[in-house]
Amino acid sequence: MTVISRSKLPFIAIILFAFLVLVFSIWDILYDEKWLEGIIALYGILIILCVLFLVSKQKKQPDVEKTVDAFEKSLQGKLQHFKCPSCGGIFAIKKSKQNNKKSFMLTCPDCGTTGTVPSQPARILEEIPDKKSVHKRFTCDHCGEWMMVWAEGADIINDIKVYSCPYCGTKHDLLIR
Repeated sequence: MTVISRSKLPFIAIILFAFLVLVFSIWDILYDEKWLEGIIALYGILIILCVLFLVSKQKKQPDVEKTVDAFEKSLQGKLQHFKCPSCGGIFAIKKSKQNNKKSFMLTCPDCGTTGTVPSQPARILEEIPDKKSVHKRFTCDHCGEWMMVWAEGADIINDIKVYSCPYCGTKHDLLIR
């Protein structure tokens, strides 16, 4: 047995109503019943129902507001946001450990400017954009730790690099995995 969801019920009712109006129209044409005014009124009601249905569907689409806390929970770890002093772009970093022990260098995922993230970074107070780019994951060959980087509200640049490990402090390019 097919189960019809409640969200599809108005759509099915409009289709049935349209089919019924079509049948009345054909009946009037074949048997000359003189129902023209009534059929025009039914078509008007059908048009109004279709417009109302479309408008209600557009308003009912939920606004997806994924807060930073919910995003952090979905990542099963700590997510830190940073603001590039050069372009003002906001980007996020998730590390495999809770706190980095060393400052590290990387390129901004928005503009490509090289900068340093301190071991105790300040929290940014700006509003975090909802849109997130595809993440890039970097792994240190020396200690095996990893980190992921996202651009917030923009697409991440292709040639992003991390020049030193935030855990062991080794100054070498972390590899994208």
